[in-house]
Amino acid sequence: MNEQTLESLVRNILQDMNNKPTGTTEVANGAQATTADYPIAVKHPDWVKTKTGKTLEDITLANVLNGSLTPEDLKITPSILKAQGEIAHSAGRKTISSNFDRAAELTAVPDERVLAMYNALRPYRSSKQELLDIADELETKYHAKISAAYFREASEHYETRKKLKGDN
Repeated sequence: MNEQTLESLVRNILQDMNNKPTGTTEVANGAQATTADYPIAVKHPDWVKTKTGKTLEDITLANVLNGSLTPEDLKITPSILKAQGEIAHSAGRKTISSNFDRAAELTAVPDERVLAMYNALRPYRSSKQELLDIADELETKYHAKISAAYFREASEHYETRKKLKGDN
């Protein structure tokens, strides 16, 4: 294990312990990513690290077959999603940029919980209060303000359109 990989691993562990998302500044060395940085995997492969610290070089079929690469090793980090969002923003694609920002904040939420939240958004599945509770959870527990706002907005729209649990 080289010094850079070890440093990255320690940084990721400390980040997880502090439950603070990694900022793009670590990816782009203080500068915002632009369309000149696209595609990141080609122009800046050193920026791409998985949640467990794996690099693009680590992601091989051989490593999958020998068991040294697991699904957990393939999870994306908030920093690379933010960089992708910055690229989209610099290209004038503000909606896609916003989607990357939302995805970045959702990396802190466990997969099973994301699926449960998604199901809660289906029409007639949740009460207004249940959606508002999810919004509060997203904001307070996971610091996911964009997604929290989305759930609050959904609760209002579902109420107006009679799509809440018990309305059918």
